[in-house]
Amino acid sequence: MDSYGDLIAADDVLLFVNAAITSTGQREFHSDAGEQRLSLDFLHAYMLGNYRDLYAGVLALDINDHNAALIIRRLLETTGDATADQRRSEGRLIASRLATLPPQRVYGLFDALRRAGVNNRRTRAIIRDWLSARPDLAFDAVKYRSGLKRALRHAHLFPATEELGTFLYVPLTRKHYATPLLETWRRAHYEQAALYELPYTAAEGFAAKHGIPRNVFLERIAPRMTRLETLRLQDSAHKIGTTGIQADLARMPLTRLATYVLSLPVQDRLHRRAELTHALESAAGRVAGSHRGSWGKVTAVLDDSFSSFGSVHKRHRPLAVSLACHYLLGALADNYTGLWTSGRTDALLTYPYGPTPVGRRILDALDTTPSRLVIVSDGWDNAPPGLAAEVLRIWRTRLDPERHTSIVHLNPVYDAADFDVRRLSAAVPTAGIRDAEDLPALVELAQFAEGRTGLAELITYMDTRAARMNSGHHQERAR
Repeated sequence: MDSYGDLIAADDVLLFVNAAITSTGQREFHSDAGEQRLSLDFLHAYMLGNYRDLYAGVLALDINDHNAALIIRRLLETTGDATADQRRSEGRLIASRLATLPPQRVYGLFDALRRAGVNNRRTRAIIRDWLSARPDLAFDAVKYRSGLKRALRHAHLFPATEELGTFLYVPLTRKHYATPLLETWRRAHYEQAALYELPYTAAEGFAAKHGIPRNVFLERIAPRMTRLETLRLQDSAHKIGTTGIQADLARMPLTRLATYVLSLPVQDRLHRRAELTHALESAAGRVAGSHRGSWGKVTAVLDDSFSSFGSVHKRHRPLAVSLACHYLLGALADNYTGLWTSGRTDALLTYPYGPTPVGRRILDALDTTPSRLVIVSDGWDNAPPGLAAEVLRIWRTRLDPERHTSIVHLNPVYDAADFDVRRLSAAVPTAGIRDAEDLPALVELAQFAEGRTGLAELITYMDTRAARMNSGHHQERAR
């Protein structure tokens, strides 16, 4: 049996994990950015002060990049408070997690450490090791020049080569670079043709300098764009007559693709129904992988009420998660039913509208006798208020005490006032979700939120995830 302190610790960790998955410190529908940041900062300080080992272990879970960077920063800021064993364990977790973060996020983290005056030996070693593992520092020098330069200075490091040092600090004093990409950057100051051999973000500035029309530039730079750059720019490019930018939607990440679909007018979705549906199903199939069709009979209650709009900073984000979960659950189940709170039956045409009758849709869902019921909602049940909590309580305590139907609530929105994601009922577990791709792992994590397993099992789960992440990092380094 876990002690009372263990139960409190497990609850605290799960509460923090939910926040670290869902919150990015930006405005949400029911709370502004200031409330989000204040609430999140408190949780980070509380966890670091009371559960340092578990706080670091959260890096191995499916938290968002914003909170991963915050955890790393706070661990490095408080190196003096850690034991030697903690520093070794944290160092492995930090290195493994940094390897998964986008480079621009890592350079931003290093710059935040510089501004905060965090320059202990461990911090310098972590910066050194991350930079040494970069596959192409010349590419970083072109695309993230300021960030790389500041990181080297802060860690007291010399550039890998004399040529790279010249490029970073006095780039135009050299008449020729032996490194092709650096030489291309130099020539782009004088030759328009050279800029089309650079990454899109670097080439964009040169295009403006040379006065190249936007449509001409986009047409010619299209082969150098990343998948996400292509997705972001294709619609604006089409509006100015550029047809050469065409994203391969079928290869896009599922949640990102769902966000793109929701950005399209309903008429465009109707016109492109076959293309968009195929892309969403293909992306969902990739995420499901070997688990495709293995979840049995699944019913989902999906929130497309007005609050699923999110905010101007996270436009349509909650609804995009619901839409992506809809297609993913369809791939995981061998018998799937998706029920939207609005009553719509065409998922592709969904948009934020109306109240949130989650309780009524849960009643409809239970009528389908599923083996799994997944609820994706921000937790605001208002038509009528409280019905969802009562339905779930009666179902769990009287109608299905043996738990023949597995029920989990996934919430994509952090509630700053409660320091957690909003729960529908204490009778069912709630887990935060940011990307639908994390759904299978979050359903697994939800067993701890249900109170059927304790702190020891939660620590074992986190240690297993940490070992898996560290192992993957070492294998990647070995290549």
